Amino acid sequence: MKSKIPLILMEQMVMLLVFALAAALCLQAFVKSDQMSGRSHDRDRAVTLVQEMAETVRHCGGVEEAAKLLEANCSDGHFILAYDENWNPGETEEVHYVLKVEEIHGEQHGLGMALVTLEPCAAPAEPLFQVAVAWQEDLAAEEAV
Repeated sequence: MKSKIPLILMEQMVMLLVFALAAALCLQAFVKSDQMSGRSHDRDRAVTLVQEMAETVRHCGGVEEAAKLLEANCSDGHFILAYDENWNPGETEEVHYVLKVEEIHGEQHGLGMALVTLEPCAAPAEPLFQVAVAWQEDLAAEEAV
């Protein structure tokens, strides 16, 4: 009578292969979900920062006034703030995210507009989030001058 040991070993190897493939697929799913979670976290943080900056620009009544409040260098109606990988603002050695505030010259007299954008420094530099903000300019102060 023939021994069944080779057949049992072959069956065990097939089962091991099936489990290895299943483990590889699970690992791939976990890595993908971690990447998606990281992107979602970055986008949520970007939305919060952009909305805060848009409200600051609107409250101050302009890009230059907001830059003065934030002690940022403003030139030609725009300024940039840098953030590190932990979303800490300021002059850091490694800049991972950039918040840009640019004044938009619209056609409506008395209406100021700006575009607030947050984008990663790594390529591709597709914005994480951006929003346009508008505010009513004080026309009485301009006419008095």
